[in-house]
Amino acid sequence: MSKRLQTAMDQSPRSGWSHISVLACFPTTVGRDVAVAVVTPLGVSLGNPNSRSLLRTEAQVKWTMEVLCYALSLPLDCDTVKLCVDVYTNWLLALVSPRDSIPPPIIKEPNIYTQKILRHLLTFFQSRRDQSSVVHQALCQQVLSAVQLLARESAAMNQDTWETLLHFLLCVNQSVLGPPTSAPASQQLSVDVLFQVWLLCCSRCFPSRSLWVLWKQMMRSWRYQPATVDQWTRVVLALTSRLLPLAFGPAFPSVKLPVEDAALIPPDLDHQCTLQTWFRFLHLLGNPADLRRPLVDGTAPPTQEDVFLTAMTAVSKMVHAFLGVSEEFSEDQQINSGLAARIRFRDRLPSVGVAVTRSPFKDRLPSYGVSRPRSGSAPPTPVNIMSVPSSNSPPPVHGRLKTLGVSKVTSSQVFQCHMSSHIHFSPQMSHPLHQWRSSCGPPLHPSPLRGKVDSLLRLFGCFLFDACVLDKDCAPAGQYVRYTLLPLYFKKPEQSHVTCHVTSERWAAGRAEACGTLCTIFSCKKSAEDILPVHLSRFYLVLLQGLQVSEEMSPPVLASILLNSSSLFCCDLPGVNLLLPSFISALEAVLLDRELLRFKTFVSPVDLRRASILILMSLSPLPHQFGRIHLEVLLNGRYGGDDVTSGNVLSLKPRLLSMLMVSLQAETDSTNVQMLLAAMMISIQDSALLEAAEHIRQPRAEPGRTKGDEGPATATALWIQFVHLLTQHLMSQWRNDSAVCLAAMEVLGGLAKVKVSVAEAEKLRVVTWVCRHIEFQCKRPPPLHSRDLHSIIVAAFYCLSTWLTQHPAILDHQNCLLEVLETVELGISGSKSTQEEDMRCKEEKELNPVSLRVKDAAEVTLNCIMLVSGTFPSSAGSLDEDALMGGFGPRDNLRYFAVDASVILGFLEQAHRAETVSVPCPSVTVLIRGPWSHHTWCLQHRLQPIEAKRSVKTLSVEPQLDGEVAGTSCGVKAQPLPENISKCPSVKADLSVPDLLESITEQVLLEHLRVALQRQQQMEDQPQVKSKTVAMTTCLPPPPVTHFQTARLFLSQMGLLTPETLKDPGTGGTPQLASLDSSLPGFFEDLRCLDQLPSRTRDSIFVFYMRAGQKTTAEILRNVESSRNVSCHFLDFLSSLGWPARHDHEGVTSTCTSEFLAVIGESGGRVFDGDKFVLKYADALTDITFIVPSASSSSSHAHWSKRWKEAGHSETSTAEGVRCLHVVSSLLIVWLERSEDIESFPVCQLLSLNKVEAESSVSHVQIIFIRPLQSGLFHITVREKSSRKLSLVLPLLSGSVLSKHSLGVSVREMVINCCRRRQFWSDSPPPPHVRRKLMISDIISRYRCHRSEPAFYSALFHDL
Repeated sequence: MSKRLQTAMDQSPRSGWSHISVLACFPTTVGRDVAVAVVTPLGVSLGNPNSRSLLRTEAQVKWTMEVLCYALSLPLDCDTVKLCVDVYTNWLLALVSPRDSIPPPIIKEPNIYTQKILRHLLTFFQSRRDQSSVVHQALCQQVLSAVQLLARESAAMNQDTWETLLHFLLCVNQSVLGPPTSAPASQQLSVDVLFQVWLLCCSRCFPSRSLWVLWKQMMRSWRYQPATVDQWTRVVLALTSRLLPLAFGPAFPSVKLPVEDAALIPPDLDHQCTLQTWFRFLHLLGNPADLRRPLVDGTAPPTQEDVFLTAMTAVSKMVHAFLGVSEEFSEDQQINSGLAARIRFRDRLPSVGVAVTRSPFKDRLPSYGVSRPRSGSAPPTPVNIMSVPSSNSPPPVHGRLKTLGVSKVTSSQVFQCHMSSHIHFSPQMSHPLHQWRSSCGPPLHPSPLRGKVDSLLRLFGCFLFDACVLDKDCAPAGQYVRYTLLPLYFKKPEQSHVTCHVTSERWAAGRAEACGTLCTIFSCKKSAEDILPVHLSRFYLVLLQGLQVSEEMSPPVLASILLNSSSLFCCDLPGVNLLLPSFISALEAVLLDRELLRFKTFVSPVDLRRASILILMSLSPLPHQFGRIHLEVLLNGRYGGDDVTSGNVLSLKPRLLSMLMVSLQAETDSTNVQMLLAAMMISIQDSALLEAAEHIRQPRAEPGRTKGDEGPATATALWIQFVHLLTQHLMSQWRNDSAVCLAAMEVLGGLAKVKVSVAEAEKLRVVTWVCRHIEFQCKRPPPLHSRDLHSIIVAAFYCLSTWLTQHPAILDHQNCLLEVLETVELGISGSKSTQEEDMRCKEEKELNPVSLRVKDAAEVTLNCIMLVSGTFPSSAGSLDEDALMGGFGPRDNLRYFAVDASVILGFLEQAHRAETVSVPCPSVTVLIRGPWSHHTWCLQHRLQPIEAKRSVKTLSVEPQLDGEVAGTSCGVKAQPLPENISKCPSVKADLSVPDLLESITEQVLLEHLRVALQRQQQMEDQPQVKSKTVAMTTCLPPPPVTHFQTARLFLSQMGLLTPETLKDPGTGGTPQLASLDSSLPGFFEDLRCLDQLPSRTRDSIFVFYMRAGQKTTAEILRNVESSRNVSCHFLDFLSSLGWPARHDHEGVTSTCTSEFLAVIGESGGRVFDGDKFVLKYADALTDITFIVPSASSSSSHAHWSKRWKEAGHSETSTAEGVRCLHVVSSLLIVWLERSEDIESFPVCQLLSLNKVEAESSVSHVQIIFIRPLQSGLFHITVREKSSRKLSLVLPLLSGSVLSKHSLGVSVREMVINCCRRRQFWSDSPPPPHVRRKLMISDIISRYRCHRSEPAFYSALFHDL
């Protein structure tokens, strides 16, 4: 029967299969009268539910059906046609629920009569004049609804009935959809019923091959109708949603569909039928690229471009569904994971003004948060040095394609993908205009269970590749196309070239969708996955077409490629570097254009720039990595020939740096500015490290080159230029943007650590601008003050501290020192002292800081000026009582005092140290515990320096006894004043001491002498004096003192033993000097706890190595047991993080003198698990400990759990609730071998927490994933669940690509900034010096000796 149906349909697509009634042989009036007479009583009987059918025999039914068939062809101006439709729709229920109104013969053989009824009903759908009327549409809906009910509810339909039903629907749609077309409502309804009934048939009685072929042939003429393509899109996406769990397993991410679309698929469709149905429906429409061809009669449908775009959108959605993009995300993942951009047609295209439907270009780029564009800030003037590319750099590619060279394809091993797609599909078209819209969304990641690239291309490659390029033959009349590109493997060698034509922008939307989908597919290549060379070559040719920058370029295609290629250079595609010049030219067209007039009509400029910046971040390290490797001949021979400097990768460096600098000046979006700052920071760091390495290898300068012969792309020139740009914009365009200011301060702090040779004036310039920025932010009106603003000020103070510690020589400049001290005063007190004010001491000045956080940060800067700058690292150590006393011996000879309620002094009075006993040397050891540090000083009281004592010969004069010879007297004239004292001019100070002769007259002097002589005479006249013999003895000096109270001497010489310092304030306060009672229990335990509190920011970072395919904690922790399990690059990375340091069980670390290789031995990093060694990095402000957890013998994660709790989740309680906290940054560094393993990294298992604890802890964990690329570079992915507005931490972002030189430095700087950001975001704990100050105050209040002044002095003079 199917063969007969096929033949009939081929002969007459409209009416060859429909039945012709015998009444058609009679005159029209006869047939109409007979039809009215017969149909009227049948229709009336249907209105009575209790009536029986008037037809009882088979002959009666057949004769009546001949009349009904003719009646269906009558005009709609009477009720006859409606009654016929009512009768037939009622009789169709014989296969659903038989009733009395249905004739018995039909109930007896329902399938045969149902087939006849369907053939008769085709008469109603034949072309008629009144088919556009409301009555006709209502009757069509009634018939189609009855047919749909029959297919859904009937369980007795046989195969012939199913095929007849499908054939009926095909004929109906051919009549409705074929020219001349009917109303859109009828089209949509007929297509919906056809697809739904066909799906029901697939689940109950799979259609024969001939029906599928027939439908496919008829679809060739229907696919130009929007209703057809719209319904095909809904069904094929619903089938895809049903197919994916069956093909990839239940763990594969499901496709989010509207409820009505998901209900299209019958629930009883089994696995095999689902597969067959999906494949046949996929190819039912044919190649969407054929939609650009005209109809058979040469006409072009007005909605041809709309349909092409809709079909390509459906293909794109299916591709993203097969990639396994999941919607399971939270809003706090938006910031450090990536950008999502979706592009849609928005406005009328300027070429021909043709309308297209909405086309969501899925979320494919990582998002960095919500950007806040600023108004009122005009883009600045480009930088002079870098705004023009170097003369050695190849010019941008323009012109037509002629020849093409494709590099040899090799296998790729490692892959990383951020490309993603939003799978919430809504395929309905609402407006006739082509619209592109761009919006930011959460980051979406492809599933690790996804298929291979070649598999996807075998399914969809023919659709996508053909849609990306336009052939000459497919253009409608009067239109031309730009490119004629056939597959290279379909051509002869002499025909393997590209022909250029003019493109019609009518098809730009569909081409853009196809190009973006291809970029997404290739960006989602798995690690160690091979792609067929033919697929790679066709893909590269498509990109070379779409990336051409000229007057005839297609902006939608170019924008789509850039939006979907953010990770194209990070997935190890063989030969991808061939596209480097083309991508650079395309990026220049976007980033160097401030207005983007050619793009803003259909895409958001912010999203387009953001995608371009991500690509630029992945391209920046390539010139240094590949150096002078030549590029292949691509376009017009621009990168070939004998010129050494024009065809290598290094020659592209000036163009890349120029884009970074110019786009940074022109950018107004907050997030994009931060991304550019990070990219520029990494580029400068990489250039400086590479130049330093080259200088070590080649210390001698090249002949003919002087030291000052530096190009604009050197690290020093870039550093100066970038610093100028930062400082200028920080006080103009960026000063009102909190996120940019915070990022700029982090970048300035990082630039202070870059080793470049710049003039001292450049460093002073940075410090001056930072001080001015602090002053500007502090003096903002009070309504503008917020936590974000105070975080910026705190970050600026930390940046200032970094510069002072990294470049201490700048404090030698008086003006700079004065400005820094004034800024510190502003931060601590809230105001600056002026010269007009009276001089006041610091304790007299009223403190009104902007906030306590700002005050604490300013105190840190002051400490850097006074104690740290120029003295780090210090050679002096810090000892405690145990080390001084040789263990836990008696400590009775220790005295403790508190100074200013903030410093604890411990004195160890020892025996004098002297070279000879006759020359005593009092000494004392002072333990100084303050908010900033813990120092140990050993002091000796000497009257002159040791070296001076040894060089001067002293003359020892001993007293002489009676009768001894006095010896030779030395005629040394005493000279209390210099000889030339009389020549010095007198000043007013000389008159402060009056002359002796002026104060005492001669008469007074004579009177004093007379009185003295009288007194002496009286004494001599006394008898007892006269009779007594007085024995004259020689005076001897007292013996040398061998015992000193050195603590008292130290306090006295420091000016602390005065009545003012010992005076009790009387208000519950503490005197300036107070003694502490060390005999009380718990005193030394509290001191030990105080010593454990860090004076600098201290954080612990954990480093893991994750091999390919690993998912459990035990496997990950076991990797570092041996160097054979890890990559050699991982060991090099560990050595660049810090230096080995010994670590004891009490958490105390000490510097290890051994080299890294000697310590690590044959392990893969296990030695740094914290048992004996850790990796340490410390500077003047921070102290970072890197721990590499390993598996213990008892449990796979017990060791890691122990280290995690010791590092940050343990608390040591002290007196009265003061806790000794070890701050942990909750930051993990994970070295990956495959990008697919990011989603399976077991964070919760590593934390070893229960469900509730895991949810709260994981939300605060930042993870930095590092993945090596085959090119020798390293790809960075940052994951963090954060909803904070300012959570974009620099310099590393998701998508950053680093070289080996800058990997360790950049990761370490990222760690420092992450830890510092967490201090900004959290209210506790306070800064280290504040915590130490609070604990010192608590110790003083608990152990202070309340004594009066006499009792204090008595105890001070009392010997211990």
